[in-house]
Amino acid sequence: MNPTPNRRDVLKAGSATAAGLAWSAALGLAAERAAAADAPAAGDKPAKADAAASPATPSPGARRPFKKAVMYGMIGEGKTVTEKFRILKDCGFDGVEMDSPTGLNRDDIKRASEETGILIEGEVDSAHWRETLTHNDPKMREAGVRALETALRDCAFLGGTSVLLVPGVVDKSVPYDVAYQRSQENIRRVIPLARELGVKIAVENVWNHFLLSPLEAARFIDEFDAPDVMRWHFDIGNIIAFGWPEQWIRILGKRIVKLHIKEYSRTKQNKEGMAKGFDVELLEGDNDWPAVMKALDEVGYNTWACAEVGGGGRQRLKTIAGKMDRILAM
Repeated sequence: MNPTPNRRDVLKAGSATAAGLAWSAALGLAAERAAAADAPAAGDKPAKADAAASPATPSPGARRPFKKAVMYGMIGEGKTVTEKFRILKDCGFDGVEMDSPTGLNRDDIKRASEETGILIEGEVDSAHWRETLTHNDPKMREAGVRALETALRDCAFLGGTSVLLVPGVVDKSVPYDVAYQRSQENIRRVIPLARELGVKIAVENVWNHFLLSPLEAARFIDEFDAPDVMRWHFDIGNIIAFGWPEQWIRILGKRIVKLHIKEYSRTKQNKEGMAKGFDVELLEGDNDWPAVMKALDEVGYNTWACAEVGGGGRQRLKTIAGKMDRILAM
């Protein structure tokens, strides 16, 4: 039903080399704007599916009150959307992250959400790897803009709060500086619609050879001067091959609006190849979860945690939910 490659396959397609990047402009500008980003923007109201505010630091051993979600493709049982959502609810989850554009009927998704109580945490722009906002073909870039608009409208219709966006791809034919300019230019075109709908555009860190430093990532977001709309969807596992998640979290701060929870093993990376680093269960990789959770507490993050790992049937989903609960209590 999703016409694009799944995100794990895309990760396997290549890797980025982070060493040697020096972004002097990012250093100054990101540091200068960090304090401003930590303050809530005027009119930046919490959307329907967001968790209520909670203390920044939980009691020792207490599970943080994050809402738990999975990506829709992880639900390996159930024939209909409603059946899948019921299974998800039974396994201890609060919500789900959907794809858009998608072959699913959004009325069916909304009905399933209302009947089961499973919230739509947000949408993933399903076209952003193919119809990239940085493509050399203007028609592809235009298609990418249209796809992002569709995802924003679907998200608002379903009560979600953000659309995950891969902002572009750098490769041999698309230079880094060109990608930076094209990405911002095309995202700016969509900001008025996002603001009208009350849905955030959440840029994600992925293996796209782009935005490879947390200072540069912060700078990229701040340059839009739209903190009510432009935020970051932080993928914890994607960073470990190149750095340390807790460092990114502290630098991005209030810019983070959503989380992807997954593991990565540097040992497997070194012995078997980059993509193999993801072939490890939660709590069995190189994530320093206590340090990650502490950093999230420090920046005041308290909304959603969405797993992006290998899914399956009820028992598999219950196992994932249990491991997420352990992580959230660290």
